[in-house]
Amino acid sequence: MKLFNIIIYLLLIAPLAYGQSSNRDSVYTFDSLRQEVVITAQREQRDNFTLPLVVTVFQKTYLGKKASRTVPEILFGTPGIFLQKTNHGGGSPFLRGLTGQQTLLLVDGIRLNNATFRSGPNQYLNTIDPSWINRIEVMESSGSAAYGSDAIGGVINVLTHSLPFTDRTRFHPEVAFKWMSGGMETSGQTAVTASGKHWAVRAGGAFRQFGDLIAGKGLGIESPNAYTQWSAEAKGVFRLNKHLSIVVAYQDLEQKNVPVYHKVKLENFKYNSFDPQRRQLGYARLWGNFEHSFWKKVEFTASRQRSFEVRKNQKNGSPIQVTETDETFTNGLQINVLSHVLRRWNMTTGAEWYADRVGSDKVELSENTGIAVTKRGLYPNNAAMGSWAAYNLHTFTRHRFDLSAGIRYNGFRIAVPDETIGKSSITPHALVGNFGASLKVVRGIRFFANISSAFRAPNIDDMGTLGIVDFRYELPNSNLRPEKSRSLEGGVKIRTPRFSATFLGYYMHLSDLIGRVRTSDSIQGYAVYQKANITNAVIRGATVQFEWLLHHRWTLGGHTTYTYGQNTTATEPLRRIPPINGRVFIEYHPLPMLSLRVESVFAGDQRRLAQGDIDDNRIADSGTPGWQILNIGFYSRLPHITISGELQNITNTAYRMHGSGVDGTGRSLWVRVGVAF
Repeated sequence: MKLFNIIIYLLLIAPLAYGQSSNRDSVYTFDSLRQEVVITAQREQRDNFTLPLVVTVFQKTYLGKKASRTVPEILFGTPGIFLQKTNHGGGSPFLRGLTGQQTLLLVDGIRLNNATFRSGPNQYLNTIDPSWINRIEVMESSGSAAYGSDAIGGVINVLTHSLPFTDRTRFHPEVAFKWMSGGMETSGQTAVTASGKHWAVRAGGAFRQFGDLIAGKGLGIESPNAYTQWSAEAKGVFRLNKHLSIVVAYQDLEQKNVPVYHKVKLENFKYNSFDPQRRQLGYARLWGNFEHSFWKKVEFTASRQRSFEVRKNQKNGSPIQVTETDETFTNGLQINVLSHVLRRWNMTTGAEWYADRVGSDKVELSENTGIAVTKRGLYPNNAAMGSWAAYNLHTFTRHRFDLSAGIRYNGFRIAVPDETIGKSSITPHALVGNFGASLKVVRGIRFFANISSAFRAPNIDDMGTLGIVDFRYELPNSNLRPEKSRSLEGGVKIRTPRFSATFLGYYMHLSDLIGRVRTSDSIQGYAVYQKANITNAVIRGATVQFEWLLHHRWTLGGHTTYTYGQNTTATEPLRRIPPINGRVFIEYHPLPMLSLRVESVFAGDQRRLAQGDIDDNRIADSGTPGWQILNIGFYSRLPHITISGELQNITNTAYRMHGSGVDGTGRSLWVRVGVAF
């Protein structure tokens, strides 16, 4: 709490810095507080400062200087986000106390969430390679009006490299290597970008070898946690004529032998791993810029995505080797039209369609007999989920006011042809909207408020799961309704040449939440649960974020996030609510080409536990202790060469993110060297 008090004190005295200026770009801070154009909030380019909600932006420069091991770890210690790690190869971001199916992940505006996204934490954000990324936009607000199902807690949009045209043909090769002490990481990546007047292309690949995690004092090496990863990317932009251009892109990532550490450690498994975990995405996007006011900009996107997951396990003392395979194909179509209705009035109209088909099976091989038996997988084979939607979004600017509003209708059909429980299908639908306003009080200060509704449709994971998941055995239920939420948020944004800040508070009411009901049965030593619409809940919270340029060489900044969740149906805390957490840093530029940073990342105790938290073997019955770690980082930029590094957890503190299955990294060093021409 001392850190929180320091932040509040600095925010109160910081207006004294108003009116001074500097053109230096900050190295280790976030662009949510700066002059930044974002697209995620309303599907059109908007000045972040004028939006009636909070969007945090991670630019390519920040990503390169932090050089995080995975995409989830990019979000560690960032405003409004809490990262849970079930295993070293995973990482699930919490937005407003929600994660998994209740937060929406996008890649270049295309849904990563599919029909088999699990409730609670999952590992799917880690199927994006950090080398692909140009920027990340995190919208800390319900986003269903713009993006549909799952966007209750917020939206994370990962945007891959932009490829500008050039006056003459240019080639830009690049290569980078990263090393981490204790054998925790050795990775390399390479790419080539070529461009001309009417075209630009990029192709690249990366290989990453991750060793066992070395945790803080008293914990040491946590094994098994080592795994390997390779990825490939290709993207091209081609100008067809003065109005039309097309983007084609392909992404492929595979992880091999990713252990689920807590199952080996706590649940008597000889081994338990994802082997492999693979995701492929290909898409083509045609866009046009026209002079007509009602179709100023038109985008049409066709995409196909494949998620392939193989889970292998064997219990100690058992001769049975289990291999579960899930494969999900997702086809998508989107059309988005930007209209300038009036000089100060923009409208975005669109429609989208997604179709998922799931293949799933389980093979049990006996070491004693060599006989393999094929059984029903985690999901029914050939289950299908389809969705279609239309939306209409508006932005209006008038003097001191900026207004945003939107509405969406979404329909679904989920069909589960299960031989075990019988065939079932549901056709849920939802109508949601939002309205927000931002008011300029004086130059550099804005008040904002936003009200929104959101939803999450049941998916095949909800309706068809049969088998062991985490610490429980699940039975399917086909009588499920969409989860719903209503949110109210508001706050203040401050932006001056030397000081920026955001004060955000929100209240969210959730209804018809799909939860697990424990039965009296037990299967294979696991308690049996079944999902049902059983829960109403409230979540409220606040985030304070600031950045202060003390001197042209010194920057002070930080943020604190508080979240409170209550299950009003069961009169107990909501599950997996993050503790108060945040970060404070100071950054120093002794030379134009050199930057240094000292930061403290912290989290408080989390003792408010639901019964489901107590049942979770990753969480102690007494809760998760608070922690604080200290990091020192550097970044140097020379002609064609960049060098960055960080000494992590200098005090070698033993800590764990609440709800995680692995502990945090102990004292360690990483160094990254990049060469580009």
